[in-house]
Amino acid sequence: MQFIDEATIHVKAGDGGNGIAAFRREDGVPRGGPSGGDGGNGGSVIVVADTSLSSLLDFKYKRHYKAPRGEDGRNKDQYGAAGDDLVIRVPVGTVIYADDTGEQLADLSEPDARFVLAQGGIGGRGNKHFATPWNQAPRTAEPGTPGEERTVRLELKLLADVGLLGFPNVGKSTFISHVSRARPKIADYPFTTLTPNLGVVRLSDERSFVIADIPGLIEGASEGAGLGHQFLRHVERCRVLLHIVEDTFTTGPERSPVRDYDVINAELARYAPGLAHVPQVVVLNKIDATEPEAVAAHEQAFADRGVELLTMSAATGEGLAEVLERLWSHLVRARGA
Repeated sequence: MQFIDEATIHVKAGDGGNGIAAFRREDGVPRGGPSGGDGGNGGSVIVVADTSLSSLLDFKYKRHYKAPRGEDGRNKDQYGAAGDDLVIRVPVGTVIYADDTGEQLADLSEPDARFVLAQGGIGGRGNKHFATPWNQAPRTAEPGTPGEERTVRLELKLLADVGLLGFPNVGKSTFISHVSRARPKIADYPFTTLTPNLGVVRLSDERSFVIADIPGLIEGASEGAGLGHQFLRHVERCRVLLHIVEDTFTTGPERSPVRDYDVINAELARYAPGLAHVPQVVVLNKIDATEPEAVAAHEQAFADRGVELLTMSAATGEGLAEVLERLWSHLVRARGA
């Protein structure tokens, strides 16, 4: 299924039904008086977070949503029926913004969370409400009020415990495919992963957590370079970040693990300064193709910055167990905070 994490839609709540002016005309009731009923309320547009959805794909094909209006009132004091509410289902993690001002209207980060996006109009009153001792046959009735109408922007921020960071082709997709049942596309060219991938990691003692493979970030991602600007939002909800780097031997002399680490973190800080406080586990991948002397040099370079560098080979499985246990220990602390 195609992954869509942004959409703009227009919603219109139902208008209220009109009240009417009517009078009783029944045998044996010579002075029946006013009997115009009220109009029904218009239906509202309600957004609900649904755990069965994982993309905003539906909103790519349908962008206009309108709730039914309330019925007009009738004679003999009969009220018009209210319009049914229109329920729009979105994935859990959807954030709603006003399209014109950018104001955040709702953050549906919990299953079954609800938000009234557009309130239905109020039904107008019939003429029976306007009778007075001085005006016993009023011909006045109210029209229904219009329902709210607005254009909103939907953004989906994935809900994952762990987010994978790193330049393209450092082995994130290989890692998530080995530790979960996620099967992202894997190839030896940049930007193989074009959409985020979610996987469930299962450890011993019935422990588990959700991990998200974020498409590769590059320098300038926070300003729109590469794919990062489009998918940086998915990092915001993660409790722990797994930052994967690789040796100069596989990247070329213009890059190094420390420089890659600095570049990615600088992009995170530009996009959302709060991400600087999210715990990171930093791992050197592809040690099966890296000289031991180079591994030791990289470990020392990170140690000089006060950062512990773990090592692994996502391809062979070496070191994966230690990395997963380290992620779990950070998650336990984050969940208890």
